[in-house]
Amino acid sequence: MTKKSFNEKLHDSKDMPTVIEITDPKTISMYRGTKMLIAPPIAYDEIMRRVPYGKLITADYVRNYLARKHNADFTCPLTAGIFMNIAARASVERKIDETPYWRTLKKDGELNEKYPDGIDNQRMLLEMEGHTIIQKGKRYFVKDYEKNLFVLED
Repeated sequence: MTKKSFNEKLHDSKDMPTVIEITDPKTISMYRGTKMLIAPPIAYDEIMRRVPYGKLITADYVRNYLARKHNADFTCPLTAGIFMNIAARASVERKIDETPYWRTLKKDGELNEKYPDGIDNQRMLLEMEGHTIIQKGKRYFVKDYEKNLFVLED
């Protein structure tokens, strides 16, 4: 059995999007709702592609946008992280028709160590677009990232 490429994974939507009813009280309390969206990898890629040069977006913003779009209370954070990483790796694998994954940050403007070639690559790509990267302990953030946030139009 051959392993799927990242582009095959990107386009494998299975039965997604799907909204699951959550019954765990702790999860319901944490995310303030019972309807959890599991969006397909391609949905994350499509949003990440829309972020223009010099602009940024956060994973939380993407998740909230998708939840609203699908009438869910929240989006599964685990699959969201995995699928954004698949979008990034599929982009590098293609070498053409690039998804500017480096513009999608973690919460609070933090760089994503799981992206292709890690923090150093994301840092270089963001600095090439004029962003300043600052270090806090062992973590890296885009300075004043809020000033460059991209707002998605429906």
